[in-house]
Amino acid sequence: QVQLVESGGGLVQAGGSLRLSCAASGNTFSRNAVAWFRQAPGKEREFVAGASGAGGGKSTANSVKGRFTISRDNSKNTVYLQMNNLKPEDTAVYYCAARSSVFWADRDRSYEYWGQGTQVTISS
Repeated sequence: QVQLVESGGGLVQAGGSLRLSCAASGNTFSRNAVAWFRQAPGKEREFVAGASGAGGGKSTANSVKGRFTISRDNSKNTVYLQMNNLKPEDTAVYYCAARSSVFWADRDRSYEYWGQGTQVTISS
């Protein structure tokens, strides 16, 4: 069982930066794949970035590539999403997710564990 708690959301102006954190419980967290998803009002939840466990690969969605970076610190059981050059269209609730598999996936149905979400609002 993994419990996830996000933090770091807020209101920033376009062009600014935020770093989201996701603190996880669980002794095997280093082997869990993790991901960030987001959901804007009236839209479906979409994949933002994923990172495999056990030192595996990472990926970011084309919509945020070059601006967002996912990273993890297994010694702290924490996953980060560094977001730079933020745009109004990045406004959404951001969710951290984890799955039992070591490999990341870009479908939300692939993840068993979810945080409560953190609001990110970008003003123009």
